[in-house]
Amino acid sequence: MTAVEPDLDLTITATAASQPRGLRRVLRGLRLFARRSPLSAFWGCIAALIVLMAAAAPVLAPYNPLKSDFRAMTKPPTERHVFGTDQIGRDVLSRVVYGSRASLTVAFGAVLFGTTLGALWGLASGFLGGRFDLISQRIIEFLQSFPDLILAMAIAMGLGAGFGTVIVAIAVTRIPFGGRVIRAIVLSLKEMSYVEAARGLGASKLRLMLRHILPQCIAPYLILATTHLGVAIVIEAALGFLGVGIPPPTPTWGNMLADSLNGGLVPPWWLVLFPGAAITLTVLAFNLLGDGIRDMLDPRLRGAVSR
Repeated sequence: MTAVEPDLDLTITATAASQPRGLRRVLRGLRLFARRSPLSAFWGCIAALIVLMAAAAPVLAPYNPLKSDFRAMTKPPTERHVFGTDQIGRDVLSRVVYGSRASLTVAFGAVLFGTTLGALWGLASGFLGGRFDLISQRIIEFLQSFPDLILAMAIAMGLGAGFGTVIVAIAVTRIPFGGRVIRAIVLSLKEMSYVEAARGLGASKLRLMLRHILPQCIAPYLILATTHLGVAIVIEAALGFLGVGIPPPTPTWGNMLADSLNGGLVPPWWLVLFPGAAITLTVLAFNLLGDGIRDMLDPRLRGAVSR
């Protein structure tokens, strides 16, 4: 027995040492985030569960979201249909679960495309300056002069209904915010001594932007992307409610709210409560998660927390 114990200790030590360094760093960062911002970590877990629900929608949904049961039309919540049924007998719970897949796909696609494009635009505009910066800022100001929902609705109506159209429409509304924030950061970074030293050593403009300035913009970009997810979900739901979003029969939370009005001006309460609660919970989760990421990645707030 005593001869086996040293071999077991060596095996455990070797296994721990063989873990990827990147994985250990991620786990350490998650533990630090949970210790510093327990509320944001809780809502981050809620956001992760919502994403998992969207990914596992075919497994979690009890019924086909497009199948009608004409014997149970507009029925309140029961044991068979936990969230009730709509006007044509479709299970509301199944439609809420599948609606998360459509809404989150649009939100992630729009934020990834719009915020990334805006961040790269702001990086080039702030670093190059001159006429390019002047023209870029006028274009961004023009885009910001429209309310987000009005601009997204105009683009969606002009391009026609569709999944890709909604993603593009929402992404355009995210470009100005990413461009403005990253540009302001780049304007301060390009005057730093290490950038001047790299410029003095003969580094090209492209190398200065990609090697020395872009890494410093990753933290603000993550904060922007996380907070923009909630806004994108709200805009997608509004477009679906107004009838210019993803066309039926694809279930989305906005489409479900619009369908609830088909029976009259006073819709059944369960057709409004459950899709509305899904939108509220998801937006709240991503917004509070973004607040926690901002507090952790902002160097000024980091010092305040440590004290």
